[in-house]
Amino acid sequence: MPSACLRVDTLADNAIVHPMRLPIGPLLILGLAAGGAAAWWYVARPLQVEVRVAEVERGRVEELVANTRAGTVKACRRARLAPAMGGQIAALDVHEGDRVEAGQLLLALWNEDLIARLELAEREAEAGGARARAVCLNADQAEREAARQEKLMARRMTSEEAVDRAQTAAAAGRAECEAARASSRVAAAQVGVARAELARTRLTAPFAGVVAEVSGELNEYVTPSPPGIPTPPAVDLIDDSCFYISAPIDEVDAARVRLGDDARVTLDAYQDREFPGVVRRIAPYVLDQEKQARTVEVEVVIADPPEDPPLLAGYSADVEIVTAVADDTLVIPTAAIAPGFGDVPDAVLVVGADGVLVARDIGAGLANWERTEVTAGLRAGEHVVLSVDRDGVEAGALAVAEDADGD
Repeated sequence: MPSACLRVDTLADNAIVHPMRLPIGPLLILGLAAGGAAAWWYVARPLQVEVRVAEVERGRVEELVANTRAGTVKACRRARLAPAMGGQIAALDVHEGDRVEAGQLLLALWNEDLIARLELAEREAEAGGARARAVCLNADQAEREAARQEKLMARRMTSEEAVDRAQTAAAAGRAECEAARASSRVAAAQVGVARAELARTRLTAPFAGVVAEVSGELNEYVTPSPPGIPTPPAVDLIDDSCFYISAPIDEVDAARVRLGDDARVTLDAYQDREFPGVVRRIAPYVLDQEKQARTVEVEVVIADPPEDPPLLAGYSADVEIVTAVADDTLVIPTAAIAPGFGDVPDAVLVVGADGVLVARDIGAGLANWERTEVTAGLRAGEHVVLSVDRDGVEAGALAVAEDADGD
């Protein structure tokens, strides 16, 4: 039955109750209006999205420059040694991994002929010295004879002809003495030449270090490298007491690097360990290699090199160079900054007091791939959205913070 209400009329002592019907049209209109309002609210309500957020806080931001390709651990001194002449290996006193001292013999070619030549030169030098001494003694005798003849001439006890012969003999003696001494010096120089020839057959360590590689065996022949054609060294010697990191820096970033800048070094061989270092050299030129970006080689020295295990030449390394620092400044994660949220490139989504996301233009200062300095547009304690690449994350959306377990 249709709904109805009761109308009561009072006439004297009698009460008459009449049923009263309400019209259906107004009720239907009222119901449709309520449904439309509910539908509009459902459609117009803010979209609810789950986001990761970070709090704006005060801290330290470093501006960093990193290598574009993997750097390399290099020894401060490394010599790829080979004999200055070809020949047959007659002595090989070292093996790979041996530790040697400066000046120690590493390798020698067959050189018995040069040893004999050196001995001959030494004997000739001795003979030349003896001849020079003999000639000079005769010259001294001639000098004394000339002096006696001059004294006799003063007493009218000799002839002028005798004095003249004595003086001429003395002068000739002096000349012969000088010539004999010059010949002796020539013979001594020949000894030096023979020793130099012999030294070309001997390979000695220019510094203390460890032998990294030996190419060749006893009785094998070695030949020097032809011009423009490199050949493997006979002995590769490394000074393992000093290492540095050589890293290529993109030419765009190289201008910001200065000698003495602090750096951090990571090596694959040491996993997550990080080593502090200092920039010691910046190459004065740009490497322009085909099919590669133009780079500047930067050398970094590790302040406290690891000892267990020790560094090895050839390890790959990555370098971060600190070019500028801002302390006690507002910072946010760099991942929170994304284009398209505001009118400037540096914009973020801020979680408002009602949970609705609001786009905010900010001023950005120093930055790296982890943190960015905020110079304007945010206050400490506000929350910015990190998951800006999720669907539905936009200004006007209702944000629901992601649980810590969901990070």
